[in-house]
Amino acid sequence: MPETQDPHVSQSSSVKFVYDFTEGNKDLKDLLGGKGANLAEMTNLGLPVPPGFTITTEACKVYLESGSEPAALRAEVSEHLDALEQRMGKKLGQADDPLLVSVRSGAKFSMPGMMDTVLNIGLSDASVSGLATQAGDERFAWDSYRRLIQMFGKTVLGVDGELFEEALENAKHTKGVAVDVDLDAADLRALVDSFKQIVTKETGRDFPQDPREQMDLAVRAVFDSWNTDRAKLYRRQERIPGDLGTAVNVCSMVFGNLGPDSGTGVAFTRDPASGHQGVYGDYLQNAQGEDVVAGIRNTVPLADLESIDKASYDELMQIMETLETHYKDLCDIEFTIERGKLWMLQTRVGKRTAGAAFRIATQLVDQGLIDEAEALQRVTGGQLAQLMFPRFDLDAKSELIGRGIAASPGAAVGKAVFDSYTAVKWSRSGEKVILIRRETNPDDLNGMIAAEGILTSRGGKTSHAAVVARGMGKTCVCGAEELEVDTKTRKLTTKDGTVIEEGDVVSIDGSTGKVYVGEVPVVPSPVVEYFEGRMHAGAEDADELVKAVHRIMAYADRVRRLRVRANADNAEDAARARRFGAQGIGLCRTEHMFLGERREMVERLILADTDADKEAALAELLPLQKADFTELFEAMDGLPVTVRLLDPPLHEFLPDITDLSVRVALAEARQEPHENDLRLLQAVHKLHEQNPMLGLRGVRLGLVIPGLFAMQVRAIAEAAAERKNAKGDPRAEIMIPLVGTVQELEIVREEAERVIAEVEQARGVDLKLTLGTMIELPRAALTAGQIAESADFFSFGTNDLTQTVWGFSRDDVEASFFTAYLEKGIFGVSPFETIDKDGVGSLVRSAAAAGRATRPDLKLGVCGEHGGDPDSVHFFHEVGLDYVSCSPFRIPVARLEAGRAAAESQGSDSR
Repeated sequence: MPETQDPHVSQSSSVKFVYDFTEGNKDLKDLLGGKGANLAEMTNLGLPVPPGFTITTEACKVYLESGSEPAALRAEVSEHLDALEQRMGKKLGQADDPLLVSVRSGAKFSMPGMMDTVLNIGLSDASVSGLATQAGDERFAWDSYRRLIQMFGKTVLGVDGELFEEALENAKHTKGVAVDVDLDAADLRALVDSFKQIVTKETGRDFPQDPREQMDLAVRAVFDSWNTDRAKLYRRQERIPGDLGTAVNVCSMVFGNLGPDSGTGVAFTRDPASGHQGVYGDYLQNAQGEDVVAGIRNTVPLADLESIDKASYDELMQIMETLETHYKDLCDIEFTIERGKLWMLQTRVGKRTAGAAFRIATQLVDQGLIDEAEALQRVTGGQLAQLMFPRFDLDAKSELIGRGIAASPGAAVGKAVFDSYTAVKWSRSGEKVILIRRETNPDDLNGMIAAEGILTSRGGKTSHAAVVARGMGKTCVCGAEELEVDTKTRKLTTKDGTVIEEGDVVSIDGSTGKVYVGEVPVVPSPVVEYFEGRMHAGAEDADELVKAVHRIMAYADRVRRLRVRANADNAEDAARARRFGAQGIGLCRTEHMFLGERREMVERLILADTDADKEAALAELLPLQKADFTELFEAMDGLPVTVRLLDPPLHEFLPDITDLSVRVALAEARQEPHENDLRLLQAVHKLHEQNPMLGLRGVRLGLVIPGLFAMQVRAIAEAAAERKNAKGDPRAEIMIPLVGTVQELEIVREEAERVIAEVEQARGVDLKLTLGTMIELPRAALTAGQIAESADFFSFGTNDLTQTVWGFSRDDVEASFFTAYLEKGIFGVSPFETIDKDGVGSLVRSAAAAGRATRPDLKLGVCGEHGGDPDSVHFFHEVGLDYVSCSPFRIPVARLEAGRAAAESQGSDSR
């Protein structure tokens, strides 16, 4: 295709909907989907790819929007089909020597098993004998035909797949064999008749015999599969946009089910579970591709192919090296061998575990294939978070009941469940579950998401369970053959006869493939030990992982612009945060310092009738607050500490009004003394609020209760002064919460500056304390330019800002209707998890700009939990904030994502 030609437009200026494999390349994924683009790329590289063509995502979009294919599509498909027939020297479905094709989905982003595929299109009653004659193998022809009817019936005609499975099982039972390869031609011919009867009974029509009708219906079914429930659920889980559509690849068939010198397999250029280089993958003789990923028959390791077919093995190894060097990444490859001839059916950048992602990124740097900036883009904060999860304590007492293939690492413990419905149901009730199946299929996606981990008795590292689990970062053990899974009786039976029933606790180790009965204790992750300063990881493999994490984190820290602080309320959390790389405290919530016995002191302050009582309560609280800040400033010496003054609503410090009312009523009924409780109840009634989160809290509390904020400011100032006089370097920042107007901030600031000046004079120090505010109300964001006149810094409280922008009460809505909103696609993700860029984000952007327009040196940060969310960190980098703040364990994630955001923006600028 000429470089000057728009790939979406033909030379006649009409939209082009079909591309031959020779026309595309790997950069056209938006148009050709990942599979089509990569088939074209392999064709361009001269690799053995069966000829074919791709129907574009644009055709799918037209179909999904209008309900019918584009008017020009049929003619374009016919044109490309004619060219394919001429090239192959045979026609689709012709009786004596039929051309057969596969019809396969292929979206821009990999969605393994979520959309539809149909193989052997073109077979019919008229052509099956011709295929047998040409192949010299009658069994192969009838096996291919039964596969077509089974896949077509389920995928295109909507027949329950269990009906075909039951008929196949009955055929094997009648024959007295365990696997389908032991069925002969006569058995398969009878099975074809059974399958056709199922189609007729279930659909009211016969299985279509016209090969072009088969192909057209299959293409339409692939388009439709974009919007199946499982595909939509997977897209929500992986945050894939719903408007991309899928391409459809029509490829001439090559056959792996032609006997022992044929087969099909999946290969990885590196181990997707560990990242180690070597020969990784699965191979299945005398099979078609879907047999491998479905896990119906257990495969042999790819290395065994060397002894089965050395010529094909050597060629495959060379092609794998070519593809990895070309794509500069781990490649996932599907191939078929047809009577000793190797064919490449697909390649893509392979999904990998979190540990493999870090190892592979650094390996590729060492090989000179990518630089450090690209290595940083190859890993994510989500993957780093997975590496920080605990792992099983291998020294603990445990009962091993089996071993399978370590498909996706992690330590998962939960109650055994044997179907997806139960997994979802129990999970929603708060139970942790392990989904146990013979093998999973795309319909199990709901249960896989709900489960802590997945265990299957069939399949390998390339089975559906393994591939999907790795993509989701979910612990998975596959192919545990010694465990017998009976989903009907809901039992798992071990080799020695031990029975695990539904509800029994099991533990699975996705790093070793081991399965245990009962709960196995866990120990900290070696990556967490590294971040806490204990470099030894306890295992050679883990040490290698820690080194990879260290290298990438070091580079991220060098290039990032955003600083990362911690949300920490005590010295212990502050010290841990500092070990994790925090560059200060972005949020110290002083309300957490008023729990336990101090709550009664605050209660006395709020309910005090006289000024003397209020002053006595404040005097009692002052030394306690000062001690809190002394510890905090010591732990964070030399780094900024942002202290938020008391923020929560009054009801958090007062007795529960219902409990108090009951107590008074009971005392009255028993004629017992209750004057104090009655007085307290009257006071609580007076202060009771219908919506306390929008009531007397934050700056309003400081203005209504004289001396409260002044006491806290004095405690901060005195603690800082003592630290400074002890040759320390305290860097306190005082933050006033819930400001909605500059006048509130001005009044509190004036009082705070007076108190600070008194302390400075008394202690003979210059504290250089700064005063700022949280921006957590829409009005504060909209008037940020005015508020900046009295603020040294802004810290965006995105938790409350999200609540007030959306009109959500977080404590209520997440449990009530968020699930429905996510399922209906109203949310792609909860706005409390990732910042709502269009709504909340636009206020952050405009407030940051307005604040800096008033005060160019205004420091800007964020202290809501969005500060540790990967997607949100990129947004805060883009908006120009100075720092993010998050909980201590999310600090490494924020550091990594801040580096990725900087590297990404530098890459965009250079382009």
